[in-house]
Amino acid sequence: MASNLGYALPMPNSTVAPTGRRRALQALAFAAPLVAVSCSSMESEEQLRHDKADIREVIENWAIFRDAALWDKFQTVWHSDGYMMATWFQGPATEFIKVSRDGFERGVNILHFLGGTNTEIVGNRAIAMTKMTITQRAPVHDTLVDVICTGRFYDFFEKRDNKWAIVLRRLFYESDRMIVLDPSKELKLEPELLASFPVGYQHLAYLQTKLGFKVKTDMPGLRGPEGQALYAHGANWLAGKPIDDAKK
Repeated sequence: MASNLGYALPMPNSTVAPTGRRRALQALAFAAPLVAVSCSSMESEEQLRHDKADIREVIENWAIFRDAALWDKFQTVWHSDGYMMATWFQGPATEFIKVSRDGFERGVNILHFLGGTNTEIVGNRAIAMTKMTITQRAPVHDTLVDVICTGRFYDFFEKRDNKWAIVLRRLFYESDRMIVLDPSKELKLEPELLASFPVGYQHLAYLQTKLGFKVKTDMPGLRGPEGQALYAHGANWLAGKPIDDAKK
């Protein structure tokens, strides 16, 4: 019997013991055809990794540039129509940069620390969730405190002109606490005012209210319909729908 390689192979009932080379040729002769590896699939996976890395870099730059008062660089993390929604501010990113700068120059002390990120990308749009903490230091009833709030950044990203940047930043506020810096001092809060704010950021809202800010009282927390509504806005964004309803 002849193989498709042009070598003569022993018949199946042959009494001649095949040599090592003949065994290899037999295996090649009867082997299934090789399946071609898809280069496009590998390239797609590589692009996805690059996109996720680029998005994570933007998230890290947001925290570093803002907290370090690098305002020119802070502008680079936003698209021109970027929008910010926090407890104390809701509006265009350009205005957020301005009021953040003004606050920093007046001594407002707000810092951010980042944890892990999960990113979902569909085409040129993405949703990125990042664990984070916000720390704000200020006096409450003439007593200096730190308020530490744990939550998540929930970012609406878009890739334009080969650049990923933030179109909308929303937040989940999940848990917070207030720490008196001088342990010799006793601080008593107004219980009715404290209870009027959502549990995920009630101490942060109390502090910011006492500083004169108008605090938004329906921000998403760890549980509740506000969080489910934000997830729905994220799904709509990935589906190519407008973002206006997510800014309310």
